[in-house]
Amino acid sequence: MARRALILLEGHRSIGLIYVKAARLLGLNPITLSADPTEYDYLAAEGIEAIQVDTENLDALIDECSHLRAKYDIAGITGFTPLDESLYATVGKLCRHFDLPGPNPASIERCCDKFAQRQLLAKTGVPMPDYRLAANATDVERSAAEIGLPVVVKPAVGTGSSGVRLCRNVDELAEHTTYLLSRKHIWRSSPRILVEEFAQGPFYGADIMGNEVIGIGTAEFVPPPHFIFRECTYPAPLTDDEHKRIADVSLSCLQALGLDWGPTSIEFRWTKRGPLVIEVNPRLSGGTNPQRVQLAYGVDLIAEHIKLVIGEEWNLRRRHSDIAATRYLIPDRDGTLDWIHGGSRAAAVPGVAEVKLYVEPKKTIAKNGDCLDAIGHVIAASPSLARTEAILERAVDLISWSIAPFPTEQEEPAAPPPLRTSTSVPS
Repeated sequence: MARRALILLEGHRSIGLIYVKAARLLGLNPITLSADPTEYDYLAAEGIEAIQVDTENLDALIDECSHLRAKYDIAGITGFTPLDESLYATVGKLCRHFDLPGPNPASIERCCDKFAQRQLLAKTGVPMPDYRLAANATDVERSAAEIGLPVVVKPAVGTGSSGVRLCRNVDELAEHTTYLLSRKHIWRSSPRILVEEFAQGPFYGADIMGNEVIGIGTAEFVPPPHFIFRECTYPAPLTDDEHKRIADVSLSCLQALGLDWGPTSIEFRWTKRGPLVIEVNPRLSGGTNPQRVQLAYGVDLIAEHIKLVIGEEWNLRRRHSDIAATRYLIPDRDGTLDWIHGGSRAAAVPGVAEVKLYVEPKKTIAKNGDCLDAIGHVIAASPSLARTEAILERAVDLISWSIAPFPTEQEEPAAPPPLRTSTSVPS
């Protein structure tokens, strides 16, 4: 009998390895199809079969999967990549071609276009920030004037906070518009920019599988103008009424967008008007969110997603209720990493679930204002929020690093001696 295989399109530095391990525990042989398998170091480390193929070419993917069916029983297909969630629409198309469980590709594509998403949500009365679509600098300036500064300016298609910035005045607006319309930002088609009202208030994120709201987390960001997570906590400290209001709006989003299969993550800001939808992501939330959900509730989102993908019964029942939190390690400058110490000591702190450093000495540190700016993370869990916070603080305080400025900065004639950074995260 042919061995059952799980096909994974592309990969992910935070959840890719977890998918691979979960697949093996379920008796599946994980196989990765990627445009560049060397981009994901866990593939070689785990001895995962990886095939190089153009993952933007549906016909090429169909041919490769057809060849694999001669050797394996393909139980399911899924995939993920940190900066292009449209890949999930390709997953849906592959699943339909091979008659496998999967997401509706049309719904995914509509959702990945943030302007189309906003329009569909608006038709059903889902509460959102005011927004405009712009194609050039004049459009951006006019849209910002109509909405009123500050505004959030971002690409209409994209993920991972790439190209997203809070513009607080006309100078920041002009600067970021120039950046987005230059070759520095990569567009897959003609530039389409969203200009949105800055919804001020606490951030919340709802995790959903099918039509079931699993839980709601909260997060804090690094200082503006970028939207990079500094610390994420699960579950959020909400009243029953607040939880119900976010859950109700979440289900309204699913109905409006036709998302009734698989994982969805929805981002909110709680404002004076209540919860406003910032973004609906037609996928499992990335980063360390799956680990937090498992630590907090005992629900393995990734394993349960794989069960759904291969057509097996899945179970989202909570097994316990703790508080889990992640602190991301964010550098405060560009340069070359001299050293990073303290990871093993931090991991030894009671209550710490994971310490992961993404970089090694001599690595170039170049901040882009997106989710890839983090150089590591610490996850902790305990029965109480106060205790979890204390564990995180103790562990993070044990981690330090030094970043040397690039030579051009060091050669400034009137500059003071280079300042060595030895802190964990910016305050």
